Amino acid sequence: MLKQTLQQKLLQKLSPQQIQFIKLLQVPTVSLDARIKEELEENPALEDASLTNMSEPVEDYPDRDPDDNFEMEERSTDEEFSVEEYIQEEDFNDYSSSYSGDDEDDRKEIPVAIQDSFYENLRNQLDLLALSDKLYQIGLQIIGSLDDDGYLRRPIYSLIDDLAFSQNVIAEEDEVLEVLQIVQEFDPAGVGARDLQECLLIQLRKKDGSNPITQKAIIVIEKYLEEFIKKHYDKIEKQLGVDSVELRDIFSEILKLNPKPGDAGTVAGKQLHVIPDFHISNNDGVLHLTLNGRNAPELRVSRSYQEMFAHYEKAEKNDKKMKDAVQFVKQKLDSAKWFIDAIKQRQQTLLKTMNAIMEYQYDYFLKGDDRLLKPMILKDIAERIEMDISTVSRVANSKYVQTEFGTFLLKSFFSEAIQTDSGEEVSNKEVKKILEECIANEDKRKPLADEKLTDILKEKGYSIARRTVAKYREAMNIPVARLRKEL
Repeated sequence: MLKQTLQQKLLQKLSPQQIQFIKLLQVPTVSLDARIKEELEENPALEDASLTNMSEPVEDYPDRDPDDNFEMEERSTDEEFSVEEYIQEEDFNDYSSSYSGDDEDDRKEIPVAIQDSFYENLRNQLDLLALSDKLYQIGLQIIGSLDDDGYLRRPIYSLIDDLAFSQNVIAEEDEVLEVLQIVQEFDPAGVGARDLQECLLIQLRKKDGSNPITQKAIIVIEKYLEEFIKKHYDKIEKQLGVDSVELRDIFSEILKLNPKPGDAGTVAGKQLHVIPDFHISNNDGVLHLTLNGRNAPELRVSRSYQEMFAHYEKAEKNDKKMKDAVQFVKQKLDSAKWFIDAIKQRQQTLLKTMNAIMEYQYDYFLKGDDRLLKPMILKDIAERIEMDISTVSRVANSKYVQTEFGTFLLKSFFSEAIQTDSGEEVSNKEVKKILEECIANEDKRKPLADEKLTDILKEKGYSIARRTVAKYREAMNIPVARLRKEL
């Protein structure tokens, strides 16, 4: 039996312009240039004013309140409109996004080190060997199968299958193992290993084999790797028949090895330099906030498209082709205006959010002491700038600020509150700092357990559960006491 019902729903939808702003807000400074270049290539009505010779000065477009929503909506292609009315509606000559909020130095290109990648380095070493075509193809397959750490995690039979299906090379297991052994002789030492144990052994066997310390280090990795990882020193000392001094030398030899040999060759593929979005300077106790110039590109609406639009005003308006042409130009002009407006709103939102964070944590930014950080959550900043929490979150999760004592992700300034025995609320950052100092100054032969750290904090007036101490320790990537033990 069919039944017809009527249901009401209240939906909140974002306009295309709001979506564009949200996406731009999340883009880090280092990627903004690429995003703008992409828009410039797609929309001929948008121009980079810094690259265009202008016959007359372009005034700044009146600032929009960052809280305002975009209200410009694209008209339907079927809607009748007057070109004359449209031109009067917006003065394109006054529409640009020029901004002088920071030093010119921020616009300079950052030099990039040019070097061979990890895989190129291995391939270059392979090219120097006199191998048959078949073994050379196997070598390329092995190198291409290494992960970022330099390990060969894939089973040998998978490499054999790949060679057969993709390279039409029929290889036997012993042939693959033969070439793998050759690759394992390449630099960096340890590359091509199938697990941690093999990686360390490859590196040790490249050292002086007559050295008794190296010999015993090989025995430790071959037979007592698990005990070494868990730092069961007494057991290893007993099994090897050595004293604590000699055991320390053996462990020192092992600790010099690289457990991730691929890391040394992938530096070029990783971000070596964080480009800050903001800069805070201290001028005799007064903080000054500036926005990186890369966040404020000089964009404008194309003058030729404005003139084209004015030309169409004088043309026959009833002609369908002319209507289509006018609609196309109008769409490109609208798109250019929306993009410029989104960039301006992005600038203002970034500054407004960062300024609120700076004012909230003023004492911290003056001295750089983590203990001066106040408890602060996203809601605190959102209420101050009268924006949604999600907007603050997008800024905090992807933007960096450069200070006189380092460059930091904005997210790191947010923390929960902890109440002391005196009733005062402090940031959990302060507690983490104390924990870090206690562990740094502990006797490494008898490291402090979580229970002892909890007692120390209680003596200092912080009544925190042991599980909370463990959570903070893990958040700082500090291992348990047993794994911090040293000889």
